[in-house]
Amino acid sequence: MRGMDGAWVGWGGKADLDIEPFDFDGTRLVPVSLSEAELRDYYEGFSNGTIWPLYHDVIATPEFKRSWWDAYVRVNRRFAEAAAEAVAEGGFVWVQDYQLQLVPQMVRELRPDVTIGYFHHIPFPAYALYAQLPWRRQVLEGLLGADVIGFQRVADAGNFQRSIRRLLHYPTKGDTVTVPTIDDQQRTVIAKSYPISIDVDAFLELARKPEVIARAKELREQIGSAKLMLGVDRLDYTKGIRHRLKAYGELLADGHLTGEQATLVQIASPSRPGVEAYQDLRDEIEKTVARINGDYSSVETTAIRYLHQGYPREEMVALYLAADVMLVTALRDGMNLVAKEYVAVRQDNTGVLVLSEFAGAADELGSALLVNPHDIEGMKDIMMRALSMPEAEQARRMKTMRKKVIDNDVARWGRNFVADIEHIRDARRNA
Repeated sequence: MRGMDGAWVGWGGKADLDIEPFDFDGTRLVPVSLSEAELRDYYEGFSNGTIWPLYHDVIATPEFKRSWWDAYVRVNRRFAEAAAEAVAEGGFVWVQDYQLQLVPQMVRELRPDVTIGYFHHIPFPAYALYAQLPWRRQVLEGLLGADVIGFQRVADAGNFQRSIRRLLHYPTKGDTVTVPTIDDQQRTVIAKSYPISIDVDAFLELARKPEVIARAKELREQIGSAKLMLGVDRLDYTKGIRHRLKAYGELLADGHLTGEQATLVQIASPSRPGVEAYQDLRDEIEKTVARINGDYSSVETTAIRYLHQGYPREEMVALYLAADVMLVTALRDGMNLVAKEYVAVRQDNTGVLVLSEFAGAADELGSALLVNPHDIEGMKDIMMRALSMPEAEQARRMKTMRKKVIDNDVARWGRNFVADIEHIRDARRNA
């Protein structure tokens, strides 16, 4: 951080883009350049071909390539050097997510005067899965360079601590890990859950705009069906889109639903088109949608409206307002903020959230209809229950969830994390 405004160290967004640091809106922006080869090996390779599937319960098979690991180390060091140069004396460096797990220790080596936080936005796997990683010790040691390590769920923090005990044999107690230092001393690292959230006020402001409300009404009229079910996801194999389509397709095939009674709008925004697994997933989903629409649509209605594109936030809020049922059926998800966005904007307390028990949001939104997306029959039952839920029950459940989301917004998430950073910093100063 520099003064009160701080610096943001990040990739410039394009291969081989070499830009000098510059100031924008009170913040120092420090671009880090990555080559085409590094994007392939570090980002598409190790980050998303190794860590992403491994940390998401091996839903897809991770690949362990040494060349990918070498690129990951090299790029992490470049980010660490940029952060170490940007941070003020005695400042605070906050590292974000699984692409940079080695950065905390690298920054500590370069700048022992600073306090370091790390937040892990995706799940942290059980030890039996994590142990597959050939560089498992190096990653743990990299993360333990931080003073505070944040996870989405209590279970994720527990998985991390179990890996620490099994592989590094460091003692843990409650939310802390005791880490030995090179001078035969020790330091305490906080490792616990800080469930991330959304900017509630921004979503509420959009939901009150007359043009957004009018757009929601227009969407309902265009859909034509009695009920609108909505899925909003990145096109990713962790999101359970295939399972959702299978359940809905079987409801149509069984005669429990018709396209006139309920339409599924599925938005799947493009994601990692350079990764083969994602190309295959897109092909499979589009074939499934085409088959269901061919069998169960009519001239007047379309069973599934599938949209492989991203949309501005205003359009998303209009869709949230239009949807009777929100389907969040991830096979594994660190949090899933779509669930919280939907709940936040339902100011009339109508609507039903169907939420995977394997999404981090399930820990907080227990009044949703929780579902195991692997259980297709169970998901079909839950979808039918959601479509027929009385308004009184909708209101009771939604009020409880909205209070949770509003009370625990993203600002509170940040304050809670920084408070623990300040606690560590104060303890160091008083030592």
